[in-house]
Amino acid sequence: MSLESTKADEIALIVEEAIVSGELPPGTVLRQEQLSERFAVSRTPVREALRRLAALGLVSFEPNRGVRVRTLSREELREAFLVRAELESLATELAAPRMTDADLESLERAEADFSRATQALRSRPPDEAERWQRTSDWVRANHGFHDVIYRVADSPLVERLAKSARRSFSGHAVWAPGGSETDALYERNDREHRAIIAALRAGNPGGARTLARDHVLHSYELLVHVLEQRPLNSVTGVVGRN
Repeated sequence: MSLESTKADEIALIVEEAIVSGELPPGTVLRQEQLSERFAVSRTPVREALRRLAALGLVSFEPNRGVRVRTLSREELREAFLVRAELESLATELAAPRMTDADLESLERAEADFSRATQALRSRPPDEAERWQRTSDWVRANHGFHDVIYRVADSPLVERLAKSARRSFSGHAVWAPGGSETDALYERNDREHRAIIAALRAGNPGGARTLARDHVLHSYELLVHVLEQRPLNSVTGVVGRN
């Protein structure tokens, strides 16, 4: 593998994480010259990294406008949730008979992290930067919970496809704190994690699968509620600017 290809891999991974965490929200312009300066490389690996991100559906090349983090339509988001619901439930069912006590402890720790992140997100700090940080922390904690299940399921194709679907609706430009009704939906999300753990601990693959599927579909209801209060394209920017 060439050095430029290796650098392209590194850049793509870092930018993907920034998009998924919400550091780079939908609509953000990715300027090749700024990325080249940031990573101290020529534009060749930067262009290759951006092409890889485009293949994942995370960015789009727009004529005369450069590269932007994609803003998905509501229909695309709905389809992504439907796909993830089936894959997530399958992964959970596959993981159920493989769960060891150590795995369940890892899942409990991940859920505790998610619960704390949920409470922090619901506190709605007045500082906007802090709100975005807490939302990014919430996204990462949520991924951490489901990543334990993917690891135990040991089904690389299912994991890869499910993670591809979830990239579509990650980030603080999508998820955001709201009012009391939003709080109730976030709390339901947290309770459902605990219900999934209980089903896995009980050795109930079918029950765990149903709970996981319902959980993802309920997350879509939460997303729709958030989007009704905060348009998906309401946060845009350019890499390198505040």
